[in-house]
Amino acid sequence: MALHVSVSNPSFLTVSGNNLKRANYQHGKQTIRAVASSEDVSTLSKDEDKIKLGGSDLKVTKLGIGAWSWGDTSYWNNFEWDDRKLKAAKSAFDTSLDSGITFFDTAEVYGSSFTFGAISSETLLGRFIKERKEKDQTAEVAVATKFAALPWRLGRKSVVAALKDSLSRLGLSSVELYQLHWPGIWGNEGYINGLGDAVEQGLVKAVGVSNYSEKRLRDAHKQLQKRGIPLASNQVNYSLIYRFPEENGVKATCDELGITLIAYSPIAQGVLTGKYTPENPPKGPRGRIYTPEFLTKLQPLLNRIKEIGQTYNKTPTQVVLNWLVSQNNVVPIPGAKNAEQAKEFSGSLGWRLTDEEITELRSLASETKPVVGFPVEKL
Repeated sequence: MALHVSVSNPSFLTVSGNNLKRANYQHGKQTIRAVASSEDVSTLSKDEDKIKLGGSDLKVTKLGIGAWSWGDTSYWNNFEWDDRKLKAAKSAFDTSLDSGITFFDTAEVYGSSFTFGAISSETLLGRFIKERKEKDQTAEVAVATKFAALPWRLGRKSVVAALKDSLSRLGLSSVELYQLHWPGIWGNEGYINGLGDAVEQGLVKAVGVSNYSEKRLRDAHKQLQKRGIPLASNQVNYSLIYRFPEENGVKATCDELGITLIAYSPIAQGVLTGKYTPENPPKGPRGRIYTPEFLTKLQPLLNRIKEIGQTYNKTPTQVVLNWLVSQNNVVPIPGAKNAEQAKEFSGSLGWRLTDEEITELRSLASETKPVVGFPVEKL
């Protein structure tokens, strides 16, 4: 097992067998930090990197995989879907499982049938699960999907009906987590009751919401609590450069009520990986958000992320994901389009940034004005 040692601040990782743990070791007047390489922690044990979702009994890996791009032709994949992208997504799925990441997040509107050439993300995920279990019946997969609060969907029955349609596409009899994708324009009380009904009917192990404000979060938590059902999670846009949940009370409320925050776009749709520069901004819709001007202002933060990563033998992507994981009540779900990305994501687990580094990155990121989030956060 390779071990990388550097002299720096007062915390380091020691290696014992296949496990990693944090400790302090003084050598003279200097503190030595030892860091296991990404290869050493690429395959995780089944239990050491799992977290309970809120007050539910459901345990998932501390990092999940977002399947928004799978089958999509409206935002991702350069507006087209083909066999090459399909094989890459399948490789991302298999590599995630091989690396110990078993939590996958999808939704009924991902790869929507309303978009020409798209394939439902749920259908693809279900296919991948079936093919994997044909080879290995013991394969463990935790599935999260979502209900779209469309204006014409009324009442609690619409939630259960939509969940059954999702289960049909997935080829499953139940899922681990079912979430309201965004707050409805109306009918939210009925939607929350629908989540409770889904639990009582054995169609789902835990329920959550997404893009919920502090007030809506408290109301949903209270409504489910009356039925003895915990609100397990709130999935929101959250990353080092989009910390709105810290500012609007959502993160604090999740911590207070024992609700796990699931972070989508945790690497800011690829911008925090260092892949894009002012001379090479992302293409498509992301290019209108992450402009050359914004990327120029982001460079000091990206440079520091890279420097910190080098002390741990980690990539910038692994550093920014660990920044979220290190907050303990946050489960990031980066989107993996291929095996290489999935493998890299797994390297964000099994180690931890120091509290000083977490604070430093937050402070440095605050010097950059955050980009606008999704409009549903304002509903």
